Amino acid sequence: MHPSVHARITPDKPAYIIAGSGDVVTFGELEDRSNRLAQVFRARGLKPGDHIALLMENQKRFYEVCWAAQRAGLYFTAISTRLTAPEAAYIVTDCGARMLIASHAMAKVAAELPGQVPGVATLLMTDGTVPGFGSYEDAVAAMPATPIADETSGVDMLYSSGTTGRPKGVKLPLTGEPIEYVSPQGMASRMLYGFDENTVYLSPAPLYHAAPLRFNMWIMRVGGTCVIMEHFDAEEYLRLVEKYRATHSQLVPTMFVRMLKLPEEVRARYDVSSLKVAIHAAAPCPIEVKRAMIAWWGPILMEYYAGTEGNGSTFINSEDWLKHPGSVGRSLVAKLHIVGDDGEELPPGEPGTIYFSGGPEFTYHNDAEKTAQTRNDKGWSTLGDVGYVDEEGFLYLTDRKAFMIISGGVNIYPQEVENLLIGHPKVADVAVFGVPNEEFGEEVKAVVQPMVWSDAGPALEADIIGYCRQHLAHLKCPKSVDFEPELPRHPTGKLYKRLLRDRYWGNKESRIV
Repeated sequence: MHPSVHARITPDKPAYIIAGSGDVVTFGELEDRSNRLAQVFRARGLKPGDHIALLMENQKRFYEVCWAAQRAGLYFTAISTRLTAPEAAYIVTDCGARMLIASHAMAKVAAELPGQVPGVATLLMTDGTVPGFGSYEDAVAAMPATPIADETSGVDMLYSSGTTGRPKGVKLPLTGEPIEYVSPQGMASRMLYGFDENTVYLSPAPLYHAAPLRFNMWIMRVGGTCVIMEHFDAEEYLRLVEKYRATHSQLVPTMFVRMLKLPEEVRARYDVSSLKVAIHAAAPCPIEVKRAMIAWWGPILMEYYAGTEGNGSTFINSEDWLKHPGSVGRSLVAKLHIVGDDGEELPPGEPGTIYFSGGPEFTYHNDAEKTAQTRNDKGWSTLGDVGYVDEEGFLYLTDRKAFMIISGGVNIYPQEVENLLIGHPKVADVAVFGVPNEEFGEEVKAVVQPMVWSDAGPALEADIIGYCRQHLAHLKCPKSVDFEPELPRHPTGKLYKRLLRDRYWGNKESRIV
């Protein structure tokens, strides 16, 4: 249950393949290079419990870094490649990274970081360098390929935003176990999805997201092979399923939509019969989209609901989903509770805040207050989502309490955008929320109260969107801006955002797509 084991048994077997470039990294090569990088960590003074950060696109060095950190007992934080330099610098600083490893493909952002991350002692770059960064290849080549003497399990610490708008690191406790240690949750996932040494896992999403990062590492643990796409393309995905005879994959509903929109003759061109399991999560899947995918691929879709925090999860297979359309399943790891505003547990059919008890513990790094806000007086934890269970215990999501937007499987937190836009000189008040989008599930909408009502119009809309894109990743910025003479606020200042948001959702039973 670790790549080092498979490096001894099948050193020439591909651990992963980068689909576009054709780069192949065998288990033997992964063992060699992750050992050398672990030696670099120790030589630069990093000890178990320390942090590193990586800013890399989907490429062959990505998992060398992850496995090196895992075997050195480090926390490793993968940063979104879509962020601006200030956004990336905040995460590098907040996580306490002592080393930052970037790729040359990210040089435009990375080049701005040395002066913004004073706590980072070592900056390395793959595939070339820019001022402030040393050569990753040179540093690794100078070290022996033998394991470090004090191997112990490290873990990722990924960032998940909240209602405060600033991303927060989700910190799980280090186990102190050997690197081969497998958590009960991990064993359950392996059994649930049937991962083994014969698995060929096609990964179409950015590796800095929790699910792709972790699932690929699971496949490598059991000795399977991962095929990693640099970017998702609907037809290319189908071609790769056929080419590599992929057995497992994980997708988001937007990918389903794009494949279903391909002409029928294109869809029929590729043999996808090798797929045994198609996992999906990150965003709820529209009922008709999921029905169409099951009709096309067969009852191989498996869905789970969970967060980066890992405090609990639900699961549903295709057979159960067809009997309970729209459900995200029954509790898998922890116990599920639906809680009302009075703090009491609600009966089936009544929507309330979703809590889990008995699951793994987590904290938000450097934010004890936010951590405390996720717990109730019983010690149960919540991600802030709203839903209900039916009489059989199947969960249905109905809303997100914190108005988080999920667009194409990517989490976007409105408060961060609102905090920026209120600084625009022509904006008096602003509300940001998600509105329906056929392809992406949701898109970002801003409703603005202008300082001067006569400014409202296309020119100000373009100016506001452009202003946002100067400071935040484009995916976080509104696709459109509407104007109101006054936003609905309580005399205390509380914004009744739901009154605005509901206008765009019409009569939909669920405010979550």
